[in-house]
Amino acid sequence: MRLLASEFLEIGKKIPMVDVRTPAEFEHGHIPGAYNIPLFSNEERAVVGTLYKHEGKEVAFMKGLDFVGPRMRSFIKEARRIAPSRELAVHCWRGGMRSGSMAWLFSAAGFRTHTLEGGYKAYRHFIRHSFDKPAKRIILGGYTGSGKTEILKEVAALGHQIIDLEGLANHKGSAFGHIGQEPQPTTEQFENDLGFYWNELDFGKPVWMEDESRAIGHVFQPENFYNKLRESLLVFVDIPKELRIQRLVKEYAGIDQQALEEALSKITRRLGGQNYKKAKKALDGNDFATVADITLTYYDKAYAYGVSQRDKNKVVKIEVKADDPRKTAEIITSLNLNL
Repeated sequence: MRLLASEFLEIGKKIPMVDVRTPAEFEHGHIPGAYNIPLFSNEERAVVGTLYKHEGKEVAFMKGLDFVGPRMRSFIKEARRIAPSRELAVHCWRGGMRSGSMAWLFSAAGFRTHTLEGGYKAYRHFIRHSFDKPAKRIILGGYTGSGKTEILKEVAALGHQIIDLEGLANHKGSAFGHIGQEPQPTTEQFENDLGFYWNELDFGKPVWMEDESRAIGHVFQPENFYNKLRESLLVFVDIPKELRIQRLVKEYAGIDQQALEEALSKITRRLGGQNYKKAKKALDGNDFATVADITLTYYDKAYAYGVSQRDKNKVVKIEVKADDPRKTAEIITSLNLNL
């Protein structure tokens, strides 16, 4: 049965989804939760593609059979392992020969098989356009070191919907944001993961997200998603600088000195030569509070400028005197916000 992207994703909640593209394609971006049973290896696909281009479809097809024939048994064994119920949802890049061939093989082995109309390409189109859905977005803002991620998690603990953009990106946003994090996904995989959580939301209820630049480390938010974020209501949690310095020292002091030095060097021009030298000297002397103080001068100025470019009628500023994410979450979720 050939399914539209929305139908494919829905049935994929109940049965395994199998991506038969190459490992390289899968690694670059895949449907969250999908298994990879590649019809061809990366090298084999390159060979078949070259033959198709220069010698025609028939020659390429026969070479493909040479590659795939000896592995057909292993494909079935893997399918049985991941789908003991004998039902699979299969896709390739465009819903063509690769998924069609594997669907035929699985069907011949007794599986009930569904395929994705238009393949992964159609899925990507569906995901990107899903970010245009009308939603009651509330953006949690605040200067660097405000503990916005912790506040966001407390908002979720209070029963509210959130999207953790930094968690999905494996990055905290600043030049230091990669330190202590797992490797970042590709931008494509970030979009796919974001789309997974986005489409699970109840759009009749508000959803809280942290204020971010479009680039979160090396990952970029989808343009239409980011534009909506910039247009949405911002709840600006204003926490005193001294408390933010204390938080940053706890987060970064002693983690990875070399990584801190490298991150600091990346913002040399933004800090200015003299401030960079002061910050570097402080870092060499393990004076992390001074490092945080100097770098916050830059980050606070940059963030304040970003807030000034928003619609002032959509900015709600809340002054907080203590670094208490739970209490802050209770305060901001109790606000009577006009959405």
